[in-house]
Amino acid sequence: MRDRTAEEDELVAAAVPLDASGHAYDRLLAAIGDARFVLLGEATHGTHEFYRERAIITERLISTMGFDAVAVEADWPDARRVHRFVRGRGPDASAEDALAAFERFPGWMWRNRDTRDFVGWLKQNAPHVGFYGLDLYSLHASIDVVLGYLDRLDPEAASRARARYGCFEHFGPDTETYAYGAGLGLAPSCEKEVTQQLLDMRDLMHGRALAQESDEDREDMLFEIEMNGRLIRAAEEYYRSMLRGSTVTWNLRDRHMADTIAAIAQHLDRVLGRPCKIVVWEHNSHLGDARATEMGAHGELSVGQIVRERHGSDAFIVGFTTYDGLVTAAPDWGASPARIAVRPATANSHELFLHFMVEGLGVEDVVILPDADRRLPDALRTERLERAIGVVYRPQTERTSHWFRARLADQFDALVHLDRTSAVEPLARDEPREAVDPPDTYPSSL
Repeated sequence: MRDRTAEEDELVAAAVPLDASGHAYDRLLAAIGDARFVLLGEATHGTHEFYRERAIITERLISTMGFDAVAVEADWPDARRVHRFVRGRGPDASAEDALAAFERFPGWMWRNRDTRDFVGWLKQNAPHVGFYGLDLYSLHASIDVVLGYLDRLDPEAASRARARYGCFEHFGPDTETYAYGAGLGLAPSCEKEVTQQLLDMRDLMHGRALAQESDEDREDMLFEIEMNGRLIRAAEEYYRSMLRGSTVTWNLRDRHMADTIAAIAQHLDRVLGRPCKIVVWEHNSHLGDARATEMGAHGELSVGQIVRERHGSDAFIVGFTTYDGLVTAAPDWGASPARIAVRPATANSHELFLHFMVEGLGVEDVVILPDADRRLPDALRTERLERAIGVVYRPQTERTSHWFRARLADQFDALVHLDRTSAVEPLARDEPREAVDPPDTYPSSL
């Protein structure tokens, strides 16, 4: 057996076993310190341990460090239903009922037992904490929300909004039809209409229409209408740009998610009368710093990069990795979920390197902490492969569709490595099929 290098010794010294004592997370929270934006990642969208550990960390951030909100990689209207449940303002009787809003594929990504348990914890222990969605796929749902508010507040304004949003009716409910029609110039886009509608709503909402509401209701309604209007405009641009390439749409989406985090922070700062603190749950590929990855070299941005650029040391990013196990994912976009075996990490990957390290330590799971200057060990600054599994997983094409080159020490501020992981358990309506080994297909979706 060869001797460890100095870099490997540094890595071992920074690795704290993750066990029931809670010591590893004590030290992680100490490293987070006064950061206002804590970004918690995942290497897959379907791993039980990632959801569980993020929930444990988040509960401690809320309970001991006063965090005010959780923002997740989900559609705004769906997350808003959970928000209302936690606050005791919605009609849902249980956390599972509140999660029923997540109907769009992939439902299991948020409609699962771990999320249900976490939302239940929020309701019971932290009903003051907000729960927000960051994504932009809810074009038609957000239109319905805006029209519902305007119908209540100003029927004439609602009529004008229906006329403008009626632009999308020419394309039907399928956003891909709009992407092709407007993207190829085969039909006029709705860009002008959604932009003008957002501007008009801002004027209306800050005028006389909400004068009769209580201060709390007024602030909440203003924010809800504004955020859905912004989402509609962002979604229109996203779908119109789909044919311009994946880098363009990726950057539009991540900018929108980062801007949504900024808008939530601005709203909460105003409501609370102090700087707020927000936990963000997203895939590593979104919240890791893209400048440390192969995708960044090709021009892609990330939420983590933007948040770091805007907030500096007020942002703290935690990545999550695994060596092998099971994952809940679909063999194809729109297909039913299945429990799929995650192949052991490939050669020259960070995950394999970490696997050998934990084997040598005689443990399974570790938290790797930064030094006093918030630097992870140089052994993780070496460029290696990193795995990313989204909601689609095809093991046969794994090397080309699920691996990219990255420097973990520059991508994250801390790392949680869970060597062998299990599949997240969807709620009953999405019960997955048994483990499968699917045929080849295109890359995964994150």
